[in-house]
Amino acid sequence: MPSIRVGTSGWSYQDWIGPFYPPGTPACDFLSWYADRFNTVEVDSTFYAIPPAGRTATWAASTPGDFRFCLKVPQVITHEKALVDCDEDRDAFLRAIEPLGAKAYALLLQFGYFNKRAFRHAHEFFDRLDNFLQKYPGPVPLAVEIRNRLWLTPEFFRLLQSHRAAYCLADHAWMPSPEEVLARHDVLTGASLYVRLIGDRAGIEKVTRTWDRVVVDRTEAIRRLVAALAGIVPRSDIVVFINNHYAGHAPASCEDLLAALARANADRRWEIPEGF
Repeated sequence: MPSIRVGTSGWSYQDWIGPFYPPGTPACDFLSWYADRFNTVEVDSTFYAIPPAGRTATWAASTPGDFRFCLKVPQVITHEKALVDCDEDRDAFLRAIEPLGAKAYALLLQFGYFNKRAFRHAHEFFDRLDNFLQKYPGPVPLAVEIRNRLWLTPEFFRLLQSHRAAYCLADHAWMPSPEEVLARHDVLTGASLYVRLIGDRAGIEKVTRTWDRVVVDRTEAIRRLVAALAGIVPRSDIVVFINNHYAGHAPASCEDLLAALARANADRRWEIPEGF
């Protein structure tokens, strides 16, 4: 039976002490406490630097056996080198996450907008991505997020499918809505569908820069997303991550999404975590 996992983008937020983490919780206990509530997390810190193997071993030891990590590929690969001459960086990253073992669910290649100064045409980027995916040694599956709406073409989805790389469906201010993408394209390119609810970073930071409460009502957006995913989840596993910038407090948004998924799953066509 297909499953759906829901978690947050990161866990190391002091603002969550009180509304999510019990008062007085030390930072070293955040992950183990988080893993009692959610069964997956997206690791943002790996985007900025390759972690020491000792750190990933600690992450593995702090979580139960069925917990899963999705980790951002370091920016030196996706942004600084843009997939060129980065084999050593890739291999160093893969070695660093080896302690996670089967808990490493996917690695996210998150790319920026890439205007015409970076690539004159989309196919130039696609050729480079194709080469990278072809050489990727695994074993952790890859997911790919692009942030140029004009590049969401049949060619792009065929490329991902040819390498069994998951498409990353992002709710982002620059991109078409998730339900629009789901209606237009066959997004099942890999073993699962990777979903990121990012929201409007600049917009929400005009309202708040602390992440202890919901400040944007996303009820209708979540309802539309669940309705759009209903046709996908019986055919594929799905993993969803929610950023603080989506509504103001990612754990509360996860609870809202899980509740909406449970209501939509009255006939139990897919698995969601127990207790929601």
